[in-house]
Amino acid sequence: MYHISDVKKYTRCARLYVNEKHAPKREYQPFIRLDEEVTSLVAQKLHIEDHYFLGQKGDDPAAALQAMQSAEWLMKARFEYRQLRVKVPFLHQTDKGWDLYFLFIGLYPHADDMQFYCDEVWVLENNHIKIDQIYIIHLNAEYIRDKELDPSALFVISDCFYNGKNHPSVKVKDAIYKSKRDLTHVLNEMDQLQEGSAPAANRTNRCTTRQKCRYYDSCFPNEAEEPDDSILTLIASQNKHEMKKEGIALLKDADPERIEGSRQQYAQILADQEGGLHVDRYALKSWLSWIKYPISFLDFEWERFAIPPYKGMRPYDVMPFEYSLHIMQADGTMTHKVYLNIHDDRRDMAKNLVTDIPSQGTVIAYNAVGAEMMRIAEFAQLFPEYAEKLNDINARMEDLQLIFETGTVYDTRMRGQWSLKVIMAMMNDKSYKDLDINQGMEAVFQWRHLDYSDDTVDHHKIVEDLKKYCGMDSYAMTVVFQWLKKINEEKIQ
Repeated sequence: MYHISDVKKYTRCARLYVNEKHAPKREYQPFIRLDEEVTSLVAQKLHIEDHYFLGQKGDDPAAALQAMQSAEWLMKARFEYRQLRVKVPFLHQTDKGWDLYFLFIGLYPHADDMQFYCDEVWVLENNHIKIDQIYIIHLNAEYIRDKELDPSALFVISDCFYNGKNHPSVKVKDAIYKSKRDLTHVLNEMDQLQEGSAPAANRTNRCTTRQKCRYYDSCFPNEAEEPDDSILTLIASQNKHEMKKEGIALLKDADPERIEGSRQQYAQILADQEGGLHVDRYALKSWLSWIKYPISFLDFEWERFAIPPYKGMRPYDVMPFEYSLHIMQADGTMTHKVYLNIHDDRRDMAKNLVTDIPSQGTVIAYNAVGAEMMRIAEFAQLFPEYAEKLNDINARMEDLQLIFETGTVYDTRMRGQWSLKVIMAMMNDKSYKDLDINQGMEAVFQWRHLDYSDDTVDHHKIVEDLKKYCGMDSYAMTVVFQWLKKINEEKIQ
């Protein structure tokens, strides 16, 4: 038996599909928190009260077909054709056939995952189910929760996909039937792979589309052995593998006619030409001139909820649960403060934040524009009594990541990346690897044990591990800042 996820993996890469089939099962940890039973909430939106069939895991597909003889609504019904099993969120019987409701746990469904929708329709039609209208139920971006959750306002029923500006565009049914395909040959090919070994690795743009495949490094192990200035480290390059095959092995030898010309790419090439480190000294000096002591290095950790759990929150709102603050004085001395809450205590966090951060000096964060500044602005809107001080903090904020995003500084040892962990790995300093929590999402997963009041874990250890991890992020910024100062003070050779 196959599921749509299997077909999706196979379509992306046959090797990925086989590897996943034989890989040990991993504990699933969702990136977005979803505590509510969505099907029951949507049932309230659709006013489904009786004359319905509710499918269960492991159902014989015949059960749903049988239910269609008498039920007005089918929820989570299982159907199967050619061993491809699908779970259909909602089907509603009308005089013209069946209306199909897809469920999108997001804000704006775009027509970029057509394979999923088309494959479900293909299975339904091969079960001789006449589909009339097709809708997508999604979360309402404008909904603000009151004390109680309101399912009727929480969801939107749309017959259109949305465009890049999040405006309704093409009709869902039209888009599906335009893209629908016969899966017979795909399923036949998958049958032939069932007992075989994984096909040979073949690099395509699908290997890194959206995100790097989890098997990329095992498929192409030689790339990890490439030198730091290898042409294969060139950021966002469509032609780097082609250049490598032609004998252009190093960044400094890149063909200028076949690079995209971004600032990061030029910084990489110049770094190789300049012995491993490129510094735009005028830009760095200018940026450092804006930094005033005391310097507050700030890092947040937060959880994101698909369905708002607390009053005043919207779908996909963020709830910070921890911050770490290293404060550096002009003489180099530092103090460290950390705040960690369990459950919703944003008001107290905002209160402590404006108390802990000095009223003068620069505040530095890594990816400040996309993270810390947004969280502080949200606090200012939620808690007007602290808005003046919070807005002042944002007015003094500088983004440390911009130095690397703009190509102001690039060291070939970064190998095309510039996260704090990567930069710290270049230096003889404390390592994230020594921490029990050493990734942002792992911090979120561990905090969930506290928020769920999970008695099977050591709460004290989780609290200490979270403080160490978040503290490492703000500490790492102090190390990187000192490194940039040292570079700025060095004379040009």
